[in-house]
Amino acid sequence: MIAVLGAGNWGTTLADLIASNGHAVRLWTRQPEQRDEINARHTNEGAVPGLSIAEGVSATSELGEAVRGAELVVVVIPSQGFREVSSALGDVLAPEQVVLHATKGLERESNVRMTEILLQETCARQIGVISGPNIAAEIARKKPAGTVVASRFPHVVELGRRALSCPRMMVFAGDDVTGVELSSAFKNVVAIASGIATEMDVGENARSLLVTRGLAEITRLAVTMGAAPLTLAGLAGIGDLMVTCASPLSRNHRVGVALAKGERLPEILSKLGMVAEGVHAAVAARDLARRHRVEAPLLDAVYRVLYEGLSCEQGLAELMTLPAGRDVARFQSTL
Repeated sequence: MIAVLGAGNWGTTLADLIASNGHAVRLWTRQPEQRDEINARHTNEGAVPGLSIAEGVSATSELGEAVRGAELVVVVIPSQGFREVSSALGDVLAPEQVVLHATKGLERESNVRMTEILLQETCARQIGVISGPNIAAEIARKKPAGTVVASRFPHVVELGRRALSCPRMMVFAGDDVTGVELSSAFKNVVAIASGIATEMDVGENARSLLVTRGLAEITRLAVTMGAAPLTLAGLAGIGDLMVTCASPLSRNHRVGVALAKGERLPEILSKLGMVAEGVHAAVAARDLARRHRVEAPLLDAVYRVLYEGLSCEQGLAELMTLPAGRDVARFQSTL
């Protein structure tokens, strides 16, 4: 049995995928109405409209019931609620249980990664992360995709691959948890910038320039913080960046489009109705870049548009007047 914690858009989609692969799944939700809908009709219209959830999924509002006896626990909770759920999970989790998370963000204020929260709040040590170019709406419609399961424990990777692998989902192995988590958080900030560029109709040349320089900034910052450079060239790096920056289904891209239309952030988030992790990750990216003395003008500009009233037009103008240095810099071997 596999437990999935979080019955939002991505959590419900993952639960359906895992159950479609023949596994029994307990899906945890805080909301009794959501639980009852899933169990009675095998739908979750508020989170994934149109999805017929696989029969192997049963929902519960009791965290202990969801986790008890699970061979694998998959945590799919937005970053800003992740610690609260992890703390409760610590009361019911057994040390031998394996935990993966599929949250693409960092905790605001502390700027810590989700695996670090799991280590702080639970007894789990066999932990890892699921990440990649995974637009939930496409996976819910049975479109083919690929993802990465990263952990320093091969057993964790194997359990993740066994749960997720199928003809429509290629699952790759990784061991750079730091790199996967940082790239999947920071790419959301670049996706906001890409949405702004799309709505401003600056052209594909300019958008390609923006996304590529965003990748350079993400790579500099992530490698400085301990990531392996090649991770940023993989599915969890450039793969996830590409789809998040290009797809109109991407929440963060949609935030950028709305900002360029002149909408205010609270209004944007209210209309979105879902978490856009880049809004929080922009704060972490700015703070971490300053702490580690990494030049990240694009990430900083997105922060200023979100929180300091910088206009999208002025932000673009500032970026275009920056001095152009080397296109590709060589990382020091010590990194």
